[in-house]
Amino acid sequence: MMGLEYSLVQVAAALLAAFGSAFVRGLTGFGMAILIVPVLALALSPVDAVLLTNFLSVFIGLSEIRRLLRGAEKSAWAIIALSAFLAILLPRREALEHHPATTGGVGVLSGLMTGYAGMPGPPVVPYYVGRDIPREMAKASMLLIFTCASSVGLASGTALGVLDWRLALLALLLFPAVLFGNWLGNRASGSIEDRTWRIWVGAVLGGAALAALWKAFG
Repeated sequence: MMGLEYSLVQVAAALLAAFGSAFVRGLTGFGMAILIVPVLALALSPVDAVLLTNFLSVFIGLSEIRRLLRGAEKSAWAIIALSAFLAILLPRREALEHHPATTGGVGVLSGLMTGYAGMPGPPVVPYYVGRDIPREMAKASMLLIFTCASSVGLASGTALGVLDWRLALLALLLFPAVLFGNWLGNRASGSIEDRTWRIWVGAVLGGAALAALWKAFG
């Protein structure tokens, strides 16, 4: 990170991305990193974009940590889930159906994706959304995992010597937009039916998959 000098256009774009991605987070329970990292990477190095997103994820997670701890399923502590967008299309499974091997395996996948791209969501989301558990429990479980994963990401950045602590100041600048967007997303989530919510989740995952394919092969 060379400095904190950014144009007004870059700051405005970052604030808009922070607000929009946080709205999706509040609505679906995930998606902030998937949406905001590519925008931040236009002005920052990829590593700084990921670490800045980790700061934002930790800040917003801590702001609602009591709700997450109260509402999350116990399996969240094992960092679980199936990986792949296609799992969303599978029949919904019983609420208590989660094999320890699946839990451990997806925990590893989520950890690898956190370290590689700062995006632990893809392996985690299908597991919770694909099971017949209350929406708020699914959201709280996912968000608790993402908050912990982002904390680990920051610790890793510190250990590797790549974390510029000035990113925390930039995160504080963007945080009000994240807080407001997340609040609006939560309100919107409470006003839609469960089926509509799951469609939104699938749309975000599908859009992220298409964007990744376009970047890889376009």
